[in-house]
Amino acid sequence: MPGMDKLLAEIEACRLCADNLPLGPRPVLRVSATAKLLIVGQAPGTRVHETGIPWNDASGDRLRDWLDLAPEIFYDESRVAIMPIGFCYPGRDPKGGDNPPRPECAPTWHSRILSFIPDKKLTLLVGSYAQRHYLGSKAGKTMTETVKGWRHYLPEAFPLPHPSWRTTGWQRKNPWFDDEVLPELQKCLGKIIKS
Repeated sequence: MPGMDKLLAEIEACRLCADNLPLGPRPVLRVSATAKLLIVGQAPGTRVHETGIPWNDASGDRLRDWLDLAPEIFYDESRVAIMPIGFCYPGRDPKGGDNPPRPECAPTWHSRILSFIPDKKLTLLVGSYAQRHYLGSKAGKTMTETVKGWRHYLPEAFPLPHPSWRTTGWQRKNPWFDDEVLPELQKCLGKIIKS
């Protein structure tokens, strides 16, 4: 699809926030016109920046476990599109963790990319940045409230916490996530991309 190829070349050449990126621009995303599932996350970490492969880290391992998707399905662009809120590594927060995704990315590129994914059946909103961007005022007051209300966002979207190591404690405090949410999510994905 020439239009999508042209758009991806524009994104690859993007330098909108280059001066604010400590490792320089390296947009990391995967999209195709045939994708049925869209995963919207936060922004690449350092390992993903180095490899150029989205979710190629411990958070990605946890996310694939939650989704019950083998890597060969997760990384099959014909079925799964991956588009973070910020396409490039945003740098380290002095207080710990990574900086928030750059604010220029999603408003500049997301709607243009989505116009090339006409058959998308479900969007996973992974983490509070994706949830705030796509749900706006429909999001809960907290990420936990948003994830707990996942049924309200179907069939278009399914909110999830970010699968970083910090989520381990959150999962222990919120057993309903493992008991109720993940089985339903896996059932949804079985109908959408595993069949």
